[in-house]
Amino acid sequence: RAMALSAPAPAGVSPAAAALVLLMADPDTPIWLDAPAEAALPWILFHTGAPRVAAPGEAALALGRWDALMPLDAWAQGTPEYPDRSATLIVEVAALTGGPALALSGPGIRDSQAISPLLPAGAAAALAANAARFPLGVDLFLAAGAQVMGLPRSTRVAASAGPG
Repeated sequence: RAMALSAPAPAGVSPAAAALVLLMADPDTPIWLDAPAEAALPWILFHTGAPRVAAPGEAALALGRWDALMPLDAWAQGTPEYPDRSATLIVEVAALTGGPALALSGPGIRDSQAISPLLPAGAAAALAANAARFPLGVDLFLAAGAQVMGLPRSTRVAASAGPG
């Protein structure tokens, strides 16, 4: 389920994404930003001290739109000894409803949960491949306005014919 999470946001960043950055970033958290979020760099530096990196593989935290964050395996995946050394991606989406229906299952989800974030049609396959790498892979947060939804790498994702 989505929850409300909001912080005063700079241009190019939703209130939910801004709150996530404030919660997860610090001077030891290398962050990658896509083009719309780059305008927020001074705000991020002031509030968190997180250094900006240019290469996805160097980032512990990333903020951007779905297409800018693809492919998911370009980001730090962790290692078998240290799966926690993977990246967390904050994905800016237009809405957490209205997109292709996805069925979620896995730890913390009784049976299955239907969602329909506004993601491209190929997102289900990318998310399923990410979950198949578990315990490696990336963790994702979808941010839309003041709403946020978490998709940890342990969550199995499949395209669904049902409503989201």
